[in-house]
Amino acid sequence: MKSKQKGPVTQRRNQIEHTTTDQRLLDSRGPSDWVHTDPWRVLRIQAEFVEGFGTLAELGPAIAVFGSARTAVDHPSYALGEKLGRALVEAGFAVITGGGPGAMEAANKGASEGGGVSVGLGIELPFESGLNDWADIGIVFRYFFARKTMFVKYSQGFAVLPGGMGTLDELFEAVTLVQTQKVTQFPIALLGVDYWTGLFDWLRGTVLADGNIKQSDIDMFTLTDDVDEVVALMSAAREGR
Repeated sequence: MKSKQKGPVTQRRNQIEHTTTDQRLLDSRGPSDWVHTDPWRVLRIQAEFVEGFGTLAELGPAIAVFGSARTAVDHPSYALGEKLGRALVEAGFAVITGGGPGAMEAANKGASEGGGVSVGLGIELPFESGLNDWADIGIVFRYFFARKTMFVKYSQGFAVLPGGMGTLDELFEAVTLVQTQKVTQFPIALLGVDYWTGLFDWLRGTVLADGNIKQSDIDMFTLTDDVDEVVALMSAAREGR
């Protein structure tokens, strides 16, 4: 059955709205009623932060795992996500994902089956419905910026599986926060050498060559196919704290 998650609200059948809360907040075109309603949205935004902080305050060391929602169950990246989720909880970390299907589901499944804490931070989208079944703790956000704050605040590092626009968004936001020293000692690992090498080649050959970044910016990434290397990187950073 088709459904849509809107914060704590589930919509089904003809009750499904075809716009999102973020979209309505950011789209100032059309009638001017947004001038009068936006101040009240602050209370809903505040509630999302309160809910997130309250739910995750006692979480302990955690790693955020990102990857494509479109990853099929029989794709090698799905198996890699399961292995990563299990290895992280065996090393004493909770696993936080975006709560969706695909690679996110795989990491949540590995963490849950490994006996660890499996967290899903979902988002209201027009084409995804709720959290995957392996997110044992789940929060569905209306606003991307509230959700992103939870990822960064409660994660000690990012592990990034092959993914698309959303994955790239989270990846480069993390890099920007480290580069600008908004967060410190924040390891970022990319799993999938073949998948990510083209991006690295472009960063070195174009962006770095044009002087728009420094070599130290590229050095923030660890590119690997080895789950054990990722776990060792995250564990070393935890001990360094």
